Amino acid sequence: MVVAGAIALAWLLCLPRELFKGVPYSTVVESAEGELLGARIADDGQWRFPPSDTVPERFATALIQFEDKRFRWHPGVDPLAIGRAIKDNLSHGHTVSGGSTITMQVIRLSRGKERTIWQKAIEAVQATRLELRYSKKKILALYAAHAPFGGNVVGLEAAAWRYFGRPAAELSWAESATLAVLPNAPASMHPGKNRELLKDKRNRLLQKLYEHGDIDAETLELSLEEPLPEAPLQLPSYASHYVEHCKKGERTRTGILFSTQKAIEEACDRRSDDYAKEGIADMAAVVIDNHSGNIIAYVGNTSPDRKRPGAQVDVAASPRSTGSILKPALYTAALEEGTILPRTLLPDVPINLSGFAPQNFDHQYYGAVPANEALARSLNIPAVFLLQEYGVPKFLDNLRKCNITTLENEASHYGLSLILGGGECRLDQITRMYSNMVKDAAESLAAWYTLDALKEVNRPDELDWRLIRSVRKAAWKTGTSYGFRDSWAVGMTPDYTIGVWAGNAEGQGVPGLTGARVAGPVMFDILNLLPVSRGWFEMPGQAGHDGRVTPGSDRSNVTPGNDRANVTPGNDRGSEWAKVCTLSGYLAGPDCTDTEDMLIPAAGLDTEACPYHKNGEFVLPPAMEWYYRPHHPEYTGAKKAVTASIGFIYPSQGSTLQLPRQLSGKIEGAVFKAAHHNPATKIWWHLDGNYIGETSLIHEMKLAPEKGKHTLTIVDENGESTAVTFYIN
Repeated sequence: MVVAGAIALAWLLCLPRELFKGVPYSTVVESAEGELLGARIADDGQWRFPPSDTVPERFATALIQFEDKRFRWHPGVDPLAIGRAIKDNLSHGHTVSGGSTITMQVIRLSRGKERTIWQKAIEAVQATRLELRYSKKKILALYAAHAPFGGNVVGLEAAAWRYFGRPAAELSWAESATLAVLPNAPASMHPGKNRELLKDKRNRLLQKLYEHGDIDAETLELSLEEPLPEAPLQLPSYASHYVEHCKKGERTRTGILFSTQKAIEEACDRRSDDYAKEGIADMAAVVIDNHSGNIIAYVGNTSPDRKRPGAQVDVAASPRSTGSILKPALYTAALEEGTILPRTLLPDVPINLSGFAPQNFDHQYYGAVPANEALARSLNIPAVFLLQEYGVPKFLDNLRKCNITTLENEASHYGLSLILGGGECRLDQITRMYSNMVKDAAESLAAWYTLDALKEVNRPDELDWRLIRSVRKAAWKTGTSYGFRDSWAVGMTPDYTIGVWAGNAEGQGVPGLTGARVAGPVMFDILNLLPVSRGWFEMPGQAGHDGRVTPGSDRSNVTPGNDRANVTPGNDRGSEWAKVCTLSGYLAGPDCTDTEDMLIPAAGLDTEACPYHKNGEFVLPPAMEWYYRPHHPEYTGAKKAVTASIGFIYPSQGSTLQLPRQLSGKIEGAVFKAAHHNPATKIWWHLDGNYIGETSLIHEMKLAPEKGKHTLTIVDENGESTAVTFYIN
């Protein structure tokens, strides 16, 4: 009994817990539908796909008929097959048959030992134990995953793709039979050599399948005519850079839609090949399904076969200067926290902050611009003023909370330039941030106002979605980095978010490389390939309200400073109706004559009342007025002084200036500018307390102060004065 028990225990423990422990597998990445996007060879240089739980019926039938006819019934060892093998070997005088079952071959493949009688005995014992552990289906799957198929091809799935260019489940009977006979002698039966011998062996198996009733006569006839595969094929290569990010040595099912990925790659390649003629070599695109959150298309870089430096760089995951692409995030955050209201006027006048002197792309100034319009037009100066008011540290923290991982430095490192491309971000993360904004728009009024502003951005095709029903409607934003090195475009519909970057992976700038001209058209190409989105973004919190409150109703009596109990709440989280000045976009003050009710984020109730209306007149500060008036002929200004009458246009408070030099090296002066509500008024100028002259009508003075700190003071005829402190480097 003891001996029998010891033998039984040894048999139970003879099989390792994990048969193929430590075997490296290829990285295999599939689309959402299960199509192969791409694969990477295993660490040992073999094409060996991770095991599957199933084996296609045709291959299983062919394999069993060829290798182990009684596989379905024997306990791991087939005495009849062993007896036949001994007889055949003795009659031939050498080994012509091993008598191994499929189960025994699984054990041999897992152990990797030399083929001797002793090793075969061990395999037989362990095979019986394996039959107790696993089902026949599982044993077949283990064999199919680890059998050699010639060269560096291991496993059925890898062989099906390398020899026939499609999954094993789609192979014909002839193809399945070919792969069924290959593991029997993979070194001599490789499809690239001994082709007649291989074909003869395949055809004999097909004949057996016919005789056994597995295939009919017509299938046999057609199968015998099928040619053998030629040299191994290249595996599919879609979303190739995305494949590199997937877990190594495993099978990954992604959210990428196969047909969408293929179509977008082709579209991006065509555009990129055209742009390459202009010196714009690289392009990336990311498309996200806003409902599932899945990336449904990922182009890390285009046209990999076009030889160039940087062709293999995944620019979708590479940090690049952002240009203006972060402005919507600032607008949303400022609305959410009550820094501004949707149409609050923002300054658009010359600014110089410690040497940082941003300009708008068109090099013009507009004096004052509504925040939503400044966003749609991507004006730089209003964005800088807004970031200054909101705070760089807080905005940087917001970006990090949006999983922007590339902004690793302190806020002081970026400063106000952060909003104009002073930091670097990744296209995939930027696209995800915008996709989350779309999701937030269902409940966040701030996000909704952002999307509402971005739908007004001029399109590269100059089509108007309001006039042409067939035009695809999208909210979108572009960005262009300093030196024309990076062009960005991100488009949003209720269903999809599309991010595009174009430029050179190695960073060379190209004249004309702008988001609107280069990345924008590609974004709309992709949009037109996607299913049409139904509807548009609905404004949260407006249920039961048409947005046009009749003056005199309860809502029209809301004024800043009133108790919030008197404010009618919106129907989403954190929004309320308030009375807003139509001209300034601020909360309406007692002197505002033209007002409207607007649903605003609740925090907006804490913003200040309109600062530009006094005694019923709308008057901007002098510097803003100077640039505002030419673009607004309806603007009348003050009939009498209601705000400060005098102000500096240039320089701004605390500026650091660098005076230009002539070719001779002589320092030229800088032109200092001031404005007055009444241009004809005389202004007297004083530098560091010393009188230096007067101006009338055109208030400009060319000065060349020495290095250091200076104070410039101006005084008008009425004794009103203002001063600015600046520094000369």
